Amino acid sequence: MDKMDCEKLERYFNQIPGLMMIDMEGTVFYINDQCLKYFQAKKEEFLGKHVKDVFPETKMMEGLEKDEPSIVFYNSFLGIGISMHVPLYEDGKKVGLAEYDMVQHSERLYDFSDSYKEFLDQELKQLAGELMTSEGTKYTINSLVGTSDKMKELKEKIISTAKTSSTVIITGETGTGKELVAHAIHNLSSRRKERFIKVNASSFPESLIESELFGYEGGSFTGANREGKKGKFELADKGTLFIDEINQMPLSVQPKLLRVLQEKEIDRIGGDEPIPVDVRIIVASNENLEKLVEEGKFRQDLYYRLNVIGLYIPPLRDRIEDLEGIAGSIIDELNAQLGKSVNGIDKDALEMLKQKRWQGNVRELRNSIERAMNFATGNIIHSEDFQWGWNGRPLNIKMPDLSETKGDRLIDRARDEAEREVIVKVLEHFDNNKSKAAEYLNIARPSLYKKMKRLGID
Repeated sequence: MDKMDCEKLERYFNQIPGLMMIDMEGTVFYINDQCLKYFQAKKEEFLGKHVKDVFPETKMMEGLEKDEPSIVFYNSFLGIGISMHVPLYEDGKKVGLAEYDMVQHSERLYDFSDSYKEFLDQELKQLAGELMTSEGTKYTINSLVGTSDKMKELKEKIISTAKTSSTVIITGETGTGKELVAHAIHNLSSRRKERFIKVNASSFPESLIESELFGYEGGSFTGANREGKKGKFELADKGTLFIDEINQMPLSVQPKLLRVLQEKEIDRIGGDEPIPVDVRIIVASNENLEKLVEEGKFRQDLYYRLNVIGLYIPPLRDRIEDLEGIAGSIIDELNAQLGKSVNGIDKDALEMLKQKRWQGNVRELRNSIERAMNFATGNIIHSEDFQWGWNGRPLNIKMPDLSETKGDRLIDRARDEAEREVIVKVLEHFDNNKSKAAEYLNIARPSLYKKMKRLGID
């Protein structure tokens, strides 16, 4: 085949949606431009790599086991997709597999003829079961939106981390998506068909956190269930336990957690016999645990035992180039929840959003977009749609006195004033119900109380 024929063949291949080819070992040896556009990636990020390393959700490895073409359903951040798997043969010997997209968006499923409806219904029901392979999870690595270098690096680390059973500490500011990363690790791991159990260390008083984690035997204390109760560790056996806000774990409970990590067994409250557990532990903290160790608020031996693999999620302001893609994903999600049909954010509003520091990160961005979507009068969100507070009133942030404040202190004062105004507005909206206010702000109640005390809110 001459050069002209090859160029013509390449043009034909690039017209096929999402075409990718692998050899019998799963190594990617061809990917077309449409597929690269879909992944927002470059060729060198795929060629020569194992397909599972660059596309963890793929079913191409399973496709290698089949000798005939087959239709495959998969889940992506764009919705439900349908691909065709075609075995590649050379001289009668299977040498690999080609995959191309038939449907990339769930909305396009209805473009198929009526003759496919029954088949699709059956396949989609099966797919729905496969997508929720592990009880308690709803996010995958595709839920992590972003193409910045920092997000690419984080995704690579998540993929590597998922291949092990080592303990993981996820750190990052409030609202960066630590729970989402924990879900992604679990769903890429060999434990993905087992349970994913979550517990927030700040959600329980010290007197209850122990029974919540380790369970208790019947009649072990007043008010205890007669049959006893399994704790989170037992419920997560063979699966993954995610402990959020580990920095809030009471010192009195930390030795028991350390023992589980060391001995792989738990003791129920009131129990006589240890219970073996096989659990992968992932923890998250929005505070510096090393600093807490220095302050005597967190056990050093527990920190060292937990800190086998550390994953840091960068704040939104450090990957602001991802904001537009994240905003688009949020709008798609909220359209479905709110029954809206917003198509995007105009250029001026987008630039305005990129100038904000986003102390609350993606969570704050989501709340801002949701509020703007409620006030938007058309299908496009404009700058003015972001200027409104609760009850349709603009937030009235008080500017610090410039004659008394300067430098970093000026920024801190301004930030405190803004935070105070928001908290006050939310409390007013919920008639001073702090539980509802904390839930709306997506922070733990103890965190809300601390902020109120610091900001002088009664």
